[in-house]
Amino acid sequence: MLSSIKLRPCLWKQSQILKRSYAWATLPDFTKDRYQVTRGDFSQVTDADIGQFQSILKNSRVLLDDNDTQAYNIDTMKSVRGYSRVVLKPKTTEEVSKILSYCNDRKLAVCPQGGNTGLVGGSVPVFDEVIVSTQLMNRIENIDELSGTLECQSGCILEVLEQAVSEKGLCEHKILFKKNDSNESSLGMPLDLGAKGSCHIGGNLSTNAGGIRLLRYGNLHGSVLGLEAVKADGTILDLMSNFKKDNTGYHLKHLFIGSEGTLGLITKVSISCPTASRAINVAFLGLESYDAVLQTFLAAKRDLGEILSSCEMLDKDALDCSLNAYNLRSPISKYPFYMLIETSGSRMDHDEEKINKFLQYVMEKKLVVDGTVTNEPGKMKAIWEPRETIGTAMFKDCYSFSYDFSVPLKNFYDLVNATKKQISDLPANAFGFGHLGDSNLHLIVQCKEYDSEIHRRVEPFVYEFTSKLKGSISSEHGIGFLKSKYLQFSKKSECIDAMKEIKTFMDPNGILNPYKVLPKNVC
Repeated sequence: MLSSIKLRPCLWKQSQILKRSYAWATLPDFTKDRYQVTRGDFSQVTDADIGQFQSILKNSRVLLDDNDTQAYNIDTMKSVRGYSRVVLKPKTTEEVSKILSYCNDRKLAVCPQGGNTGLVGGSVPVFDEVIVSTQLMNRIENIDELSGTLECQSGCILEVLEQAVSEKGLCEHKILFKKNDSNESSLGMPLDLGAKGSCHIGGNLSTNAGGIRLLRYGNLHGSVLGLEAVKADGTILDLMSNFKKDNTGYHLKHLFIGSEGTLGLITKVSISCPTASRAINVAFLGLESYDAVLQTFLAAKRDLGEILSSCEMLDKDALDCSLNAYNLRSPISKYPFYMLIETSGSRMDHDEEKINKFLQYVMEKKLVVDGTVTNEPGKMKAIWEPRETIGTAMFKDCYSFSYDFSVPLKNFYDLVNATKKQISDLPANAFGFGHLGDSNLHLIVQCKEYDSEIHRRVEPFVYEFTSKLKGSISSEHGIGFLKSKYLQFSKKSECIDAMKEIKTFMDPNGILNPYKVLPKNVC
Protein backbone atom coordinates (compact mmCIF):
# COMPACT_ATOMS: atom_id res chain seq x y z
CA MET A 1 0.00 0.00 0.00
CA LEU A 2 1.13 3.55 -0.64
CA SER A 3 0.60 4.40 3.01
CA SER A 4 3.50 2.11 3.93
CA ILE A 5 5.88 4.86 2.85
CA LYS A 6 6.14 7.29 5.74
CA LEU A 7 6.17 10.66 4.09
CA ARG A 8 5.28 13.96 5.69
CA PRO A 9 1.60 14.87 5.39
CA CYS A 10 0.66 17.38 2.74
CA LEU A 11 -1.71 20.33 3.00
CA TRP A 12 -3.93 20.70 -0.03
CA LYS A 13 -5.68 23.59 -1.65
CA GLN A 14 -7.64 23.75 -4.85
CA SER A 15 -7.13 26.82 -6.97
CA GLN A 16 -8.44 27.76 -10.37
CA ILE A 17 -5.85 28.58 -13.02
CA LEU A 18 -6.21 32.21 -13.95
CA LYS A 19 -6.88 32.88 -17.61
CA ARG A 20 -4.62 35.11 -19.65
CA SER A 21 -5.75 38.69 -19.98
CA TYR A 22 -4.88 41.36 -22.49
CA ALA A 23 -6.09 44.21 -20.31
CA TRP A 24 -2.57 45.42 -19.64
CA ALA A 25 -1.91 48.79 -18.08
CA THR A 26 1.02 49.39 -20.44
CA LEU A 27 1.32 48.00 -23.95
CA PRO A 28 4.70 46.60 -25.03
CA ASP A 29 6.75 48.44 -27.62
CA PHE A 30 6.07 47.67 -31.26
CA THR A 31 8.28 44.81 -32.42
CA LYS A 32 9.69 46.92 -35.23
CA ASP A 33 10.94 49.47 -32.67
CA ARG A 34 12.15 47.20 -29.87
CA TYR A 35 13.98 44.84 -32.23
CA GLN A 36 14.79 47.21 -35.10
CA VAL A 37 13.19 45.14 -37.87
CA THR A 38 12.78 46.25 -41.49
CA ARG A 39 9.43 45.58 -43.11
CA GLY A 40 9.44 43.22 -46.07
CA ASP A 41 8.32 44.12 -49.58
CA PHE A 42 4.65 43.31 -49.03
CA SER A 43 1.51 45.17 -50.05
CA GLN A 44 -0.52 47.08 -47.51
CA VAL A 45 -4.16 46.26 -46.79
CA THR A 46 -6.58 48.58 -48.58
CA ASP A 47 -10.31 49.13 -48.30
CA ALA A 48 -10.70 47.04 -51.45
CA ASP A 49 -8.92 44.16 -49.70
CA ILE A 50 -11.24 44.51 -46.73
CA GLY A 51 -14.20 44.31 -49.10
CA GLN A 52 -12.81 41.12 -50.62
CA PHE A 53 -12.34 39.54 -47.19
CA GLN A 54 -15.90 40.49 -46.27
CA SER A 55 -17.14 38.78 -49.41
CA ILE A 56 -15.39 35.56 -48.34
CA LEU A 57 -16.44 35.77 -44.69
CA LYS A 58 -19.45 37.34 -43.02
CA ASN A 59 -18.81 40.84 -41.64
CA SER A 60 -18.84 39.55 -38.06
CA ARG A 61 -15.83 37.37 -38.87
CA VAL A 62 -13.75 40.25 -40.22
CA LEU A 63 -12.49 42.23 -37.22
CA LEU A 64 -11.42 45.81 -37.92
CA ASP A 65 -11.96 47.80 -34.73
CA ASP A 66 -8.80 48.45 -32.69
CA ASN A 67 -10.53 47.26 -29.53
CA ASP A 68 -11.21 43.92 -31.22
CA THR A 69 -7.85 43.44 -32.93
CA GLN A 70 -5.48 44.53 -30.14
CA ALA A 71 -5.45 41.17 -28.34
CA TYR A 72 -4.43 39.43 -31.58
CA ASN A 73 -1.47 41.79 -32.03
CA ILE A 74 0.26 41.11 -28.70
CA ASP A 75 1.90 37.93 -27.43
CA THR A 76 1.62 36.28 -24.02
CA MET A 77 5.03 37.48 -22.89
CA LYS A 78 4.42 41.11 -23.85
CA SER A 79 7.64 40.88 -25.86
CA VAL A 80 6.32 41.46 -29.36
CA ARG A 81 3.53 43.62 -30.76
CA GLY A 82 2.30 44.15 -34.29
CA TYR A 83 -0.26 46.54 -35.67
CA SER A 84 -2.45 44.52 -38.01
CA ARG A 85 -5.68 46.32 -38.86
CA VAL A 86 -7.61 43.18 -39.81
CA VAL A 87 -8.27 39.80 -38.18
CA LEU A 88 -10.00 37.11 -40.26
CA LYS A 89 -11.86 34.23 -38.60
CA PRO A 90 -12.64 31.48 -41.12
CA LYS A 91 -14.71 28.42 -40.22
CA THR A 92 -13.78 26.08 -43.08
CA THR A 93 -10.77 24.94 -45.04
CA GLU A 94 -12.33 26.35 -48.19
CA GLU A 95 -12.51 29.81 -46.63
CA VAL A 96 -8.84 29.57 -45.61
CA SER A 97 -8.00 28.57 -49.18
CA LYS A 98 -9.79 31.59 -50.65
CA ILE A 99 -8.12 33.95 -48.15
CA LEU A 100 -4.60 32.67 -48.83
CA SER A 101 -5.11 32.57 -52.58
CA TYR A 102 -6.19 36.22 -52.55
CA CYS A 103 -3.38 37.31 -50.22
CA ASN A 104 -0.82 35.50 -52.35
CA ASP A 105 -2.05 37.22 -55.52
CA ARG A 106 -1.96 40.60 -53.77
CA LYS A 107 1.30 39.78 -51.94
CA LEU A 108 -0.27 40.51 -48.56
CA ALA A 109 1.68 39.00 -45.68
CA VAL A 110 -0.29 36.61 -43.44
CA CYS A 111 0.11 35.67 -39.78
CA PRO A 112 -1.63 32.39 -38.87
CA GLN A 113 -2.77 32.39 -35.25
CA GLY A 114 -4.25 29.77 -32.94
CA GLY A 115 -4.67 30.26 -29.20
CA ASN A 116 -1.77 32.77 -29.13
CA THR A 117 -0.10 31.01 -26.21
CA GLY A 118 3.32 30.84 -27.90
CA LEU A 119 6.43 32.09 -26.14
CA VAL A 120 8.70 32.94 -29.08
CA GLY A 121 6.66 35.59 -30.89
CA GLY A 122 5.58 33.26 -33.65
CA SER A 123 1.84 33.78 -33.47
CA VAL A 124 1.48 37.56 -33.72
CA PRO A 125 2.33 39.91 -36.58
CA VAL A 126 5.61 41.80 -36.65
CA PHE A 127 4.17 44.62 -38.76
CA ASP A 128 0.71 44.77 -40.36
CA GLU A 129 0.30 41.19 -41.55
CA VAL A 130 -3.25 39.94 -42.07
CA ILE A 131 -4.08 37.78 -39.04
CA VAL A 132 -5.90 34.54 -39.85
CA SER A 133 -7.29 33.16 -36.60
CA THR A 134 -8.41 29.53 -36.30
CA GLN A 135 -10.61 30.22 -33.26
CA LEU A 136 -13.82 29.29 -35.10
CA MET A 137 -12.33 26.19 -36.72
CA ASN A 138 -13.18 24.16 -33.62
CA ARG A 139 -15.23 21.23 -34.88
CA ILE A 140 -14.50 17.68 -33.68
CA GLU A 141 -15.28 15.54 -36.70
CA ASN A 142 -14.81 11.98 -35.47
CA ILE A 143 -13.57 9.94 -32.53
CA ASP A 144 -13.07 6.22 -33.15
CA GLU A 145 -12.40 4.23 -29.99
CA LEU A 146 -11.63 0.98 -31.80
CA SER A 147 -8.75 2.49 -33.77
CA GLY A 148 -8.01 5.12 -31.12
CA THR A 149 -8.14 8.02 -33.56
CA LEU A 150 -9.37 11.60 -33.29
CA GLU A 151 -10.17 13.83 -36.27
CA CYS A 152 -10.76 17.53 -35.69
CA GLN A 153 -10.23 21.02 -37.03
CA SER A 154 -7.05 22.81 -36.06
CA GLY A 155 -8.75 25.42 -33.87
CA CYS A 156 -9.93 22.92 -31.25
CA ILE A 157 -8.68 23.70 -27.76
CA LEU A 158 -6.47 20.93 -26.36
CA GLU A 159 -8.39 20.60 -23.08
CA VAL A 160 -11.69 20.29 -24.97
CA LEU A 161 -10.21 17.45 -27.02
CA GLU A 162 -8.91 15.78 -23.88
CA GLN A 163 -12.40 15.80 -22.35
CA ALA A 164 -14.07 14.70 -25.57
CA VAL A 165 -11.91 11.62 -26.17
CA SER A 166 -12.29 10.58 -22.53
CA GLU A 167 -16.08 10.89 -22.55
CA LYS A 168 -16.43 9.28 -25.97
CA GLY A 169 -14.35 6.32 -24.93
CA LEU A 170 -16.43 5.69 -21.82
CA CYS A 171 -19.69 6.06 -23.74
CA GLU A 172 -18.64 3.75 -26.58
CA HIS A 173 -17.35 1.15 -24.16
CA LYS A 174 -20.69 1.00 -22.33
CA ILE A 175 -22.65 0.64 -25.58
CA LEU A 176 -20.40 -1.83 -27.40
CA PHE A 177 -19.10 -4.06 -24.67
CA LYS A 178 -21.55 -3.67 -21.74
CA LYS A 179 -18.71 -3.72 -19.22
CA ASN A 180 -19.05 -2.93 -15.55
CA ASP A 181 -17.94 0.53 -14.45
CA SER A 182 -14.79 -0.88 -12.83
CA ASN A 183 -13.66 -2.32 -16.17
CA GLU A 184 -14.47 0.62 -18.40
CA SER A 185 -11.73 2.06 -20.56
CA SER A 186 -11.43 5.43 -22.24
CA LEU A 187 -9.08 7.25 -24.55
CA GLY A 188 -6.58 9.93 -23.67
CA MET A 189 -4.65 12.63 -25.49
CA PRO A 190 -0.94 11.95 -26.07
CA LEU A 191 -0.22 15.63 -25.37
CA ASP A 192 -0.67 17.57 -22.12
CA LEU A 193 0.42 21.17 -21.61
CA GLY A 194 0.05 23.78 -18.91
CA ALA A 195 -1.68 25.99 -21.51
CA LYS A 196 -4.15 23.29 -22.55
CA GLY A 197 -7.11 25.43 -21.53
CA SER A 198 -6.42 27.93 -24.32
CA CYS A 199 -3.89 26.51 -26.82
CA HIS A 200 -5.12 25.11 -30.15
CA ILE A 201 -4.17 21.70 -31.48
CA GLY A 202 -3.10 23.29 -34.77
CA GLY A 203 -0.70 25.55 -32.92
CA ASN A 204 0.58 22.55 -30.98
CA LEU A 205 1.41 20.82 -34.26
CA SER A 206 2.89 23.96 -35.78
CA THR A 207 5.40 24.24 -32.93
CA ASN A 208 5.76 20.47 -32.37
CA ALA A 209 4.81 21.03 -28.72
CA GLY A 210 6.22 18.52 -26.23
CA GLY A 211 4.48 18.78 -22.88
CA ILE A 212 4.68 16.93 -19.61
CA ARG A 213 4.16 13.38 -20.91
CA LEU A 214 6.50 13.27 -23.89
CA LEU A 215 8.52 10.75 -21.85
CA ARG A 216 5.62 8.32 -22.23
CA TYR A 217 4.05 9.13 -25.59
CA GLY A 218 6.84 10.72 -27.61
CA ASN A 219 6.54 13.90 -29.69
CA LEU A 220 3.79 14.82 -32.12
CA HIS A 221 5.61 13.52 -35.19
CA GLY A 222 4.77 10.05 -33.89
CA SER A 223 1.22 10.76 -32.69
CA VAL A 224 -0.08 12.64 -35.74
CA LEU A 225 -1.49 10.19 -38.28
CA GLY A 226 -2.37 12.83 -40.84
CA LEU A 227 -3.31 16.44 -41.39
CA GLU A 228 -4.78 18.87 -43.87
CA ALA A 229 -2.97 22.08 -44.74
CA VAL A 230 -3.43 25.00 -47.10
CA LYS A 231 -0.41 26.26 -49.01
CA ALA A 232 0.35 29.93 -49.57
CA ASP A 233 -1.32 29.90 -53.00
CA GLY A 234 -4.53 28.41 -51.60
CA THR A 235 -3.85 24.81 -52.65
CA ILE A 236 -5.41 22.37 -50.18
CA LEU A 237 -3.21 19.39 -49.31
CA ASP A 238 -5.32 16.52 -47.95
CA LEU A 239 -2.81 14.46 -45.98
CA MET A 240 -5.39 13.01 -43.59
CA SER A 241 -5.02 9.37 -42.55
CA ASN A 242 -6.33 7.14 -39.77
CA PHE A 243 -3.58 4.57 -40.04
CA LYS A 244 -0.28 4.29 -38.22
CA LYS A 245 1.12 2.46 -41.23
CA ASP A 246 0.79 4.43 -44.47
CA ASN A 247 4.02 3.95 -46.38
CA THR A 248 3.08 5.79 -49.59
CA GLY A 249 5.98 7.98 -50.57
CA TYR A 250 7.13 11.16 -48.89
CA HIS A 251 5.49 11.85 -45.54
CA LEU A 252 4.55 15.42 -46.34
CA LYS A 253 2.70 15.88 -43.05
CA HIS A 254 6.06 16.17 -41.29
CA LEU A 255 6.85 19.32 -43.27
CA PHE A 256 4.10 21.16 -41.42
CA ILE A 257 4.72 19.79 -37.93
CA GLY A 258 7.11 22.27 -36.36
CA SER A 259 7.12 24.69 -39.33
CA GLU A 260 5.25 27.36 -37.32
CA GLY A 261 2.91 28.38 -40.13
CA THR A 262 5.71 29.33 -42.53
CA LEU A 263 4.98 26.56 -45.06
CA GLY A 264 1.20 26.31 -44.82
CA LEU A 265 -1.76 26.74 -42.52
CA ILE A 266 -2.90 23.52 -40.82
CA THR A 267 -6.69 23.18 -40.96
CA LYS A 268 -7.39 19.59 -39.82
CA VAL A 269 -5.58 16.86 -37.95
CA SER A 270 -5.86 13.15 -37.22
CA ILE A 271 -4.25 12.02 -33.98
CA SER A 272 -3.58 8.60 -32.50
CA CYS A 273 -4.98 8.57 -28.95
CA PRO A 274 -3.73 6.01 -26.42
CA THR A 275 -6.00 4.14 -24.03
CA ALA A 276 -6.22 6.16 -20.84
CA SER A 277 -4.43 4.66 -17.85
CA ARG A 278 -6.57 3.13 -15.11
CA ALA A 279 -3.95 3.44 -12.39
CA ILE A 280 -2.22 6.78 -11.84
CA ASN A 281 0.05 7.77 -8.98
CA VAL A 282 1.77 11.11 -8.41
CA ALA A 283 4.69 11.80 -6.06
CA PHE A 284 6.08 15.21 -5.12
CA LEU A 285 9.59 14.99 -3.68
CA GLY A 286 12.01 17.38 -1.99
CA LEU A 287 15.77 17.12 -2.61
CA GLU A 288 18.85 18.97 -1.38
CA SER A 289 20.97 18.98 -4.55
CA TYR A 290 20.81 18.60 -8.30
CA ASP A 291 23.05 15.55 -8.06
CA ALA A 292 20.35 13.95 -5.90
CA VAL A 293 17.84 14.83 -8.62
CA LEU A 294 19.91 12.94 -11.22
CA GLN A 295 20.34 9.90 -8.97
CA THR A 296 16.62 9.85 -8.23
CA PHE A 297 15.83 10.04 -11.92
CA LEU A 298 18.05 7.03 -12.60
CA ALA A 299 16.27 5.14 -9.81
CA ALA A 300 12.88 6.08 -11.25
CA LYS A 301 13.81 4.75 -14.69
CA ARG A 302 15.10 1.54 -13.14
CA ASP A 303 12.34 0.86 -10.61
CA LEU A 304 9.31 2.29 -12.40
CA GLY A 305 10.21 1.34 -15.95
CA GLU A 306 7.22 1.07 -18.25
CA ILE A 307 4.78 2.86 -15.94
CA LEU A 308 6.87 6.05 -15.65
CA SER A 309 4.84 8.66 -17.55
CA SER A 310 6.28 11.97 -16.34
CA CYS A 311 9.37 13.17 -14.50
CA GLU A 312 9.55 16.91 -13.79
CA MET A 313 12.16 19.00 -12.00
CA LEU A 314 11.76 22.48 -10.55
CA ASP A 315 13.93 24.57 -8.29
CA LYS A 316 12.81 26.52 -5.24
CA ASP A 317 12.33 29.83 -7.07
CA ALA A 318 10.26 28.17 -9.80
CA LEU A 319 7.90 26.69 -7.23
CA ASP A 320 7.72 29.95 -5.29
CA CYS A 321 6.81 31.76 -8.51
CA SER A 322 3.51 29.89 -8.87
CA LEU A 323 2.81 29.66 -5.13
CA ASN A 324 3.12 33.41 -4.69
CA ALA A 325 1.27 34.34 -7.88
CA TYR A 326 -1.81 32.27 -7.12
CA ASN A 327 -1.66 32.00 -3.33
CA LEU A 328 -1.13 28.25 -3.43
CA ARG A 329 0.32 26.07 -0.71
CA SER A 330 3.31 23.82 -1.35
CA PRO A 331 2.67 20.07 -1.09
CA ILE A 332 5.77 19.75 1.12
CA SER A 333 8.29 21.90 3.01
CA LYS A 334 10.86 24.07 1.24
CA TYR A 335 13.89 22.52 -0.43
CA PRO A 336 16.39 23.64 -3.11
CA PHE A 337 14.94 21.18 -5.64
CA TYR A 338 11.73 19.30 -6.24
CA MET A 339 10.70 16.41 -8.46
CA LEU A 340 7.21 15.53 -9.63
CA ILE A 341 6.95 11.92 -10.72
CA GLU A 342 3.87 10.35 -12.27
CA THR A 343 3.19 6.70 -13.05
CA SER A 344 0.45 5.44 -15.38
CA GLY A 345 -0.53 1.80 -15.67
CA SER A 346 -3.41 -0.65 -15.76
CA ARG A 347 -3.23 -2.31 -12.32
CA MET A 348 -3.15 -0.21 -9.18
CA ASP A 349 -1.78 -2.96 -6.91
CA HIS A 350 1.09 -3.61 -9.31
CA ASP A 351 1.91 0.08 -9.71
CA GLU A 352 1.68 0.79 -5.96
CA GLU A 353 4.17 -1.98 -5.31
CA LYS A 354 6.61 -0.50 -7.82
CA ILE A 355 6.34 3.08 -6.62
CA ASN A 356 6.61 1.99 -2.99
CA LYS A 357 9.82 0.14 -3.80
CA PHE A 358 11.18 3.18 -5.62
CA LEU A 359 10.32 5.58 -2.78
CA GLN A 360 11.73 3.20 -0.20
CA TYR A 361 15.04 3.14 -2.06
CA VAL A 362 15.48 6.88 -2.64
CA MET A 363 14.59 7.71 0.95
CA GLU A 364 16.88 5.07 2.42
CA LYS A 365 19.69 6.42 0.24
CA LYS A 366 18.81 9.94 1.49
CA LEU A 367 18.40 11.15 -2.08
CA VAL A 368 14.88 12.30 -1.22
CA VAL A 369 14.42 13.95 2.17
CA ASP A 370 10.70 14.72 2.05
CA GLY A 371 7.71 13.95 -0.11
CA THR A 372 4.11 13.01 -0.57
CA VAL A 373 2.46 10.47 -2.85
CA THR A 374 -1.17 9.92 -3.78
CA ASN A 375 -3.56 8.32 -6.23
CA GLU A 376 -6.59 10.37 -5.22
CA PRO A 377 -7.73 12.56 -8.16
CA GLY A 378 -8.24 15.73 -6.11
CA LYS A 379 -4.86 15.50 -4.46
CA MET A 380 -3.11 14.65 -7.72
CA LYS A 381 -4.59 17.79 -9.25
CA ALA A 382 -3.36 19.83 -6.29
CA ILE A 383 0.17 18.42 -6.68
CA TRP A 384 0.24 19.21 -10.40
CA GLU A 385 -1.21 22.70 -10.02
CA PRO A 386 1.92 24.55 -8.82
CA ARG A 387 3.92 22.99 -11.66
CA GLU A 388 1.35 23.64 -14.37
CA THR A 389 0.72 27.26 -13.36
CA ILE A 390 4.36 28.35 -13.57
CA GLY A 391 3.76 29.11 -17.25
CA THR A 392 1.26 31.86 -16.42
CA ALA A 393 2.63 32.83 -13.01
CA MET A 394 5.94 33.99 -14.46
CA PHE A 395 4.15 36.79 -16.35
CA LYS A 396 1.94 37.92 -13.46
CA ASP A 397 2.83 41.41 -12.24
CA CYS A 398 6.29 41.24 -13.81
CA TYR A 399 8.23 40.66 -17.02
CA SER A 400 9.94 37.38 -17.88
CA PHE A 401 12.42 36.31 -20.52
CA SER A 402 11.45 32.70 -21.20
CA TYR A 403 13.73 30.10 -22.78
CA ASP A 404 13.45 26.38 -23.48
CA PHE A 405 16.50 24.28 -24.17
CA SER A 406 17.45 20.66 -24.63
CA VAL A 407 20.73 20.07 -22.85
CA PRO A 408 22.58 17.00 -21.53
CA LEU A 409 21.13 16.05 -18.16
CA LYS A 410 24.49 16.26 -16.41
CA ASN A 411 24.61 19.95 -17.43
CA PHE A 412 20.88 20.56 -17.03
CA TYR A 413 21.18 22.98 -14.14
CA ASP A 414 24.59 24.41 -15.11
CA LEU A 415 22.82 26.78 -17.49
CA VAL A 416 20.64 28.14 -14.67
CA ASN A 417 23.66 28.70 -12.41
CA ALA A 418 25.61 30.34 -15.24
CA THR A 419 22.71 32.68 -15.99
CA LYS A 420 22.36 33.61 -12.32
CA LYS A 421 26.03 34.59 -12.32
CA GLN A 422 25.64 36.50 -15.60
CA ILE A 423 22.92 38.77 -14.15
CA SER A 424 24.05 38.83 -10.52
CA ASP A 425 24.53 42.61 -10.46
CA LEU A 426 21.23 43.38 -12.19
CA PRO A 427 17.68 43.62 -10.74
CA ALA A 428 16.65 40.22 -12.06
CA ASN A 429 16.34 36.61 -10.95
CA ALA A 430 16.85 33.36 -12.84
CA PHE A 431 15.26 30.01 -12.11
CA GLY A 432 14.73 26.70 -13.87
CA PHE A 433 12.22 23.90 -14.23
CA GLY A 434 11.34 21.42 -16.89
CA HIS A 435 10.80 17.96 -18.24
CA LEU A 436 13.73 16.05 -16.81
CA GLY A 437 12.64 12.87 -18.55
CA ASP A 438 13.39 14.31 -21.99
CA SER A 439 16.20 16.77 -21.13
CA ASN A 440 13.98 19.84 -21.62
CA LEU A 441 14.96 22.79 -19.43
CA HIS A 442 12.83 25.91 -19.10
CA LEU A 443 15.00 28.83 -18.05
CA ILE A 444 13.28 31.98 -16.81
CA VAL A 445 14.86 35.38 -16.18
CA GLN A 446 12.39 37.51 -14.26
CA CYS A 447 12.41 41.26 -13.66
CA LYS A 448 9.95 44.02 -12.79
CA GLU A 449 9.55 45.21 -16.38
CA TYR A 450 11.28 44.83 -19.72
CA ASP A 451 14.90 45.95 -19.34
CA SER A 452 17.14 46.25 -22.40
CA GLU A 453 20.31 45.86 -20.33
CA ILE A 454 19.10 42.57 -18.85
CA HIS A 455 18.12 41.50 -22.35
CA ARG A 456 21.62 42.27 -23.70
CA ARG A 457 23.26 40.49 -20.78
CA VAL A 458 21.21 37.33 -21.24
CA GLU A 459 21.21 37.10 -25.05
CA PRO A 460 23.13 35.71 -26.82
CA PHE A 461 24.83 34.36 -23.67
CA VAL A 462 22.26 31.61 -23.03
CA TYR A 463 22.35 30.48 -26.67
CA GLU A 464 26.14 30.41 -26.78
CA PHE A 465 26.25 28.43 -23.53
CA THR A 466 23.71 25.94 -24.88
CA SER A 467 25.64 25.58 -28.13
CA LYS A 468 28.84 24.77 -26.22
CA LEU A 469 26.94 21.95 -24.53
CA LYS A 470 25.81 20.75 -27.99
CA GLY A 471 22.21 21.35 -26.95
CA SER A 472 19.17 22.71 -28.78
CA ILE A 473 18.13 26.35 -28.43
CA SER A 474 14.49 25.29 -28.67
CA SER A 475 13.16 22.07 -27.23
CA GLU A 476 9.42 22.60 -27.71
CA HIS A 477 8.47 26.29 -28.08
CA GLY A 478 9.77 26.65 -31.62
CA ILE A 479 11.89 29.43 -33.10
CA GLY A 480 9.27 32.04 -33.95
CA PHE A 481 10.50 35.62 -34.21
CA LEU A 482 12.50 35.89 -31.00
CA LYS A 483 14.94 33.07 -31.76
CA SER A 484 15.27 33.35 -35.53
CA LYS A 485 18.61 35.17 -35.46
CA TYR A 486 20.03 32.52 -33.12
CA LEU A 487 19.13 29.53 -35.29
CA GLN A 488 22.78 29.08 -36.27
CA PHE A 489 23.57 27.99 -32.70
CA SER A 490 21.66 24.75 -33.36
CA LYS A 491 21.63 24.37 -37.14
CA LYS A 492 24.59 24.27 -39.50
CA SER A 493 24.56 26.66 -42.46
CA GLU A 494 23.92 23.82 -44.93
CA CYS A 495 20.78 22.86 -42.99
CA ILE A 496 19.55 26.45 -42.85
CA ASP A 497 20.10 26.74 -46.61
CA ALA A 498 18.00 23.61 -47.14
CA MET A 499 15.23 25.13 -44.99
CA LYS A 500 15.35 28.28 -47.13
CA GLU A 501 14.98 26.21 -50.29
CA ILE A 502 11.92 24.43 -48.91
CA LYS A 503 10.41 27.77 -47.85
CA THR A 504 10.97 29.26 -51.31
CA PHE A 505 9.41 26.24 -53.00
CA MET A 506 6.35 26.12 -50.74
CA ASP A 507 5.84 29.89 -50.47
CA PRO A 508 7.57 31.74 -53.36
CA ASN A 509 6.20 35.16 -52.33
CA GLY A 510 7.12 34.61 -48.69
CA ILE A 511 3.70 35.70 -47.42
CA LEU A 512 3.27 33.03 -44.72
CA ASN A 513 4.41 34.18 -41.27
CA PRO A 514 7.33 36.30 -42.51
CA TYR A 515 10.20 37.26 -40.15
CA LYS A 516 9.73 33.94 -38.29
CA VAL A 517 11.92 30.82 -37.94
CA LEU A 518 14.46 31.62 -40.68
CA PRO A 519 17.19 34.22 -40.02
CA LYS A 520 16.81 37.90 -40.91
CA ASN A 521 16.38 38.90 -44.56
CA VAL A 522 14.69 35.58 -45.32
CA CYS A 523 10.88 35.50 -45.32
